[in-house]
Amino acid sequence: MSVPAQPPRAPEGQPRKAAIAAWSGSALEYYDFFIYGSAAALVFPKVFFDESDPADATLLSLATFGVAYAARPVGAFFLGHIGDRLGRRKIMVFTVVLMGLSTFLIGCLPTREQIGGFAPLLLVLCRILQGISAAGEQSSAGSMTLEHAPEDRRAYFTSFTLNGTQAGQLLATVVFLPIAALPEDQLLSWGWRIPFWLSLGVAVVGYVIRRSLDETPEFARKAESGEVAKLPLAVLLRDHWVDVLRVIGGALVASVSTIFTVWALSYATSDTVGMDRSAMLWVGALANLVALAAIPLWARLADRIGRRPVFLTGAVGSALLMFGYLWAISTGSYALTFVLGILAFGVVYSAANAVWPAFYGEMFPTRVRLSGLAIGTQIGFAISGFAVTFAAQIAGPGNDWFAVALFTAALCVPPVIAGLTARETAKVPTARLGERDAGHGVLKDAPEAAV
Repeated sequence: MSVPAQPPRAPEGQPRKAAIAAWSGSALEYYDFFIYGSAAALVFPKVFFDESDPADATLLSLATFGVAYAARPVGAFFLGHIGDRLGRRKIMVFTVVLMGLSTFLIGCLPTREQIGGFAPLLLVLCRILQGISAAGEQSSAGSMTLEHAPEDRRAYFTSFTLNGTQAGQLLATVVFLPIAALPEDQLLSWGWRIPFWLSLGVAVVGYVIRRSLDETPEFARKAESGEVAKLPLAVLLRDHWVDVLRVIGGALVASVSTIFTVWALSYATSDTVGMDRSAMLWVGALANLVALAAIPLWARLADRIGRRPVFLTGAVGSALLMFGYLWAISTGSYALTFVLGILAFGVVYSAANAVWPAFYGEMFPTRVRLSGLAIGTQIGFAISGFAVTFAAQIAGPGNDWFAVALFTAALCVPPVIAGLTARETAKVPTARLGERDAGHGVLKDAPEAAV
């Protein structure tokens, strides 16, 4: 079957529109996802696991945070298949609606005191729905922006997906700040519910934004010419299994985010250290604010020098700086904690975060891109999600921060291996991504390189 000599040009304004849709949807979606992390560290041990020993209650609460990550690979297989069969836009609409509704329901749940053991069970069920939604969010948004983007600016445009994720995390932290400052009885009775109830608007806003977006030119061309894979998963696992493994390894860098966002917050506000919870929430807020500026800058650099060096900078630097950040918390110094937290998470980790949507997505051809992105990242993210639970066990009753930092550094080794063994795709034309003979330096000869 004949293939056009040149890839179809995106309609005027669609790359920016796709980036805005990815940013706004990811921000709304991950606002929902991350308010759960704050609540799991600060509130849920006393609301849903209040009959347990305090240490066990915290461990169980952090385990429910990881449950969503366990659900994500299941959602990835299903949503990846649908996205590569029917299009990216349908998945983008579905995920943002599901996340908004499931998060709103968490805010409506009765407590353990009211209905006993059914309360944590219902919490876990809602968290599973959040995980299924998140499984398709970044993969569909990343595929959408990559396939709409000008070929020499793919890292920049796809970085809006992760920029939106950071914005959502920032918004979640800012919303939780006044809630965390409430008196204990008000926080535990009704205050914690407000951030979850606010997500009711997520479904409406996200639906309106994403419904107006066109399908990508690359997918539309495949659909029109009958080249859409009938069984994307079979094609993916037959022809691209090595890259799937590479993405799984690379995605373990997300452990840095979960340890920073959840375990470090729990550790800092524990009796071991005793730092103020509002101050620690501000560390996350400021780090995410810096990340909003750092991510597009790292992405622009990746469009110039390649994906691999930027990704490796983020992975190696994050492994090293986690020691500094957790040490700073152990000293109880707010100044050190703020500086090292912002440097580690806001600046250095942003290098890996900025480039991975393009880096992973460019490993696969259009017909299996969403499946490859979804399955590879969500399996890696599932491991990263439970890193918080493992960290709590490794730290033990004495909260051994050095052991947790060493554990986090070990989880950064597979991303480094993935970065070192991957092909550089920054200069490969979009239509040739995923081809084994498409090497570095081809984009400069492509007729659409200067779009």
